[in-house]
Amino acid sequence: METAHPAPRTAARLDRGRQAAPQVFERLRNAILALELPPGSPLSRTDLAAQFGVSSTPIRDALMRLEEEGLVDVFPQHATVVSRVDVGRAEQAHFLRQALELEIVRMLAEQHDQALVIRLDHAIALQQQFAKAGDFESFIAGDNDFHAQLYAAADKQELWALVRSRSGHIDRLRRLHLPSPGKAQNIVRHHRLITRAIEAADADAAQQHLRKHLSGTLSELDEIRSHHPEYLTD
Repeated sequence: METAHPAPRTAARLDRGRQAAPQVFERLRNAILALELPPGSPLSRTDLAAQFGVSSTPIRDALMRLEEEGLVDVFPQHATVVSRVDVGRAEQAHFLRQALELEIVRMLAEQHDQALVIRLDHAIALQQQFAKAGDFESFIAGDNDFHAQLYAAADKQELWALVRSRSGHIDRLRRLHLPSPGKAQNIVRHHRLITRAIEAADADAAQQHLRKHLSGTLSELDEIRSHHPEYLTD
């Protein structure tokens, strides 16, 4: 028996010009990553269909995609719930992303594209504004934009899509850690250092700053676990 859960703010009207299932998937995924739907939240297919104004088929398809990413646990004939944050999957996603981005920033430093540096500086300025305002969701979107621009500049957009599809667990760890004092400002500082290294054509420094940047969340795993033990699993 599925238990109802209050509608997340993502259950707004869908764009009828697009397929329903991808939109439901995107909105539920965003709600899970933003912890609007925290680990353990039950998801009723009937209620979701009513909230989004669609049939059960797009809901089923969206939940199947979320299950493939490990973001929901489906118990047939019983319930679907938002999964706990799997630390092992988070570590694997971190390994994948670091391996790719270390090569990307080296490539970009060697190319020395000043137009990219300008775009990155603009993204950093926006992030700084969001950090000061305490707007964590916009800050995270800005963080993703910064890294997406690195992949785009290296003509590796498909790899960014791959990274995003594997990032659900590490992204939730980051979201849990982001409100910690100084965390957002530290992210902005690392982005500046990476950008300055790319601008200076210093590939070694770009890699060094990126490695430190990406390791920040996992290095604070014990602290995150102490504050949110019910959300994590090994």
